[in-house]
Amino acid sequence: MTVRVPTSGSPSGTEGARPDDARRHNRSAVLRRLHRAGPCTRAVLAAELGLNRSTIKAVVDGLAESGLVSERLPSKRSGAGRPSLLVLPNPQAAVVLAVDIRVDRVSMAVVGLGGEILGRLSWRLKVGVEKPRDVLTRVLESAPMLASELGSLVVGAGVSVPGVVRRPDGLVREAPHLHWVDVPLGEQLAAGLRVPVAVANDAELGALAEHTRGIARDANDLLFVECDFGVGGGVISGGSALRGAGGYLGELGHMVVRPEGLECHCGLRGCWETEVGGPALCRALGLPADTARGELLASLRELDADPVEALGRLGEFAGWLSLGLINVVNLLAPELVVLGDPLGALPGPVLDTVVQRVAERSMVSRAIGHTGVVRSSLGRDAQLVGAAELAFDPVLDVAAGQNP
Repeated sequence: MTVRVPTSGSPSGTEGARPDDARRHNRSAVLRRLHRAGPCTRAVLAAELGLNRSTIKAVVDGLAESGLVSERLPSKRSGAGRPSLLVLPNPQAAVVLAVDIRVDRVSMAVVGLGGEILGRLSWRLKVGVEKPRDVLTRVLESAPMLASELGSLVVGAGVSVPGVVRRPDGLVREAPHLHWVDVPLGEQLAAGLRVPVAVANDAELGALAEHTRGIARDANDLLFVECDFGVGGGVISGGSALRGAGGYLGELGHMVVRPEGLECHCGLRGCWETEVGGPALCRALGLPADTARGELLASLRELDADPVEALGRLGEFAGWLSLGLINVVNLLAPELVVLGDPLGALPGPVLDTVVQRVAERSMVSRAIGHTGVVRSSLGRDAQLVGAAELAFDPVLDVAAGQNP
């Protein structure tokens, strides 16, 4: 089966109570469970989704006939008797394109149903000088090559951008470190790829990735913070993304923490970004501001073995990071703060200091017992995984609603 997603609109599968609506809703629920949490038995599906066994049988049989799922014996047997078959998603049944645009690099991947990365490529960008049309052209040239290696048809695309994005049409309103303003990225990519394209802020997609496939799967309220060059935040509140008016929430880097501090590119002085952004981290380590990411991460790893040196060089940085996190935790009351790279690569003693300060000085953290501050489990792939999940969201509903 080939899943074909319409370019505008998609059935939700949740309206009304007609048999077709119920069938579509149940198929979507089962497919989403398998896509996000992986293979399981029919009995587990019935228990988790609150459906009876006959309904699960009908749904799984229908999805299998459509080629979306298959069943097999588990690789390891436990106990006596015949083992239950595992239901697992077919990665080739629906494939999306994920694109992660950074200030210094672009990464692309084709991702199959179930979240499996089937192929990837990346290339470096010249910081601050790459034009949107050049990035767009290379993405459009690279996408068919990635997909052709699999012999699969890409049915949707998700794009992560380090900037302010208008979600309905994918307009990049401003990506300051790329020097992009009012770039109709979503429309241009959709026209070139001929599939639906969704574009979102990189930190928002980092939060989505950690919530669906990372360390924050069990957290309903979380904050994802990353400092690739600037500082951005993604918020999950009550299990759903918090976006604010126009979808422009998350510009945490422009919270003023040091009024007499350095001038920020936004025109203010002392923004959090000037104290804990990528260039600030390089400065604390005695590295040039344009140090390659690999070298920066290597420097952080070297400090991990020397607590005294780590705290000596990054103590002030840890102070500013803690101050900003305390403010945001008091405002949003997350149960978990996830630090994306390179913050997630901070030496253990430095991270321990940040965790302790947030726990001791945040009113909210003290009130709820403890706000966890943890490293991203997805690391450099967080935004790429988030972009794939963004693309899959409408695909899963459409796939579930299509007949064999």
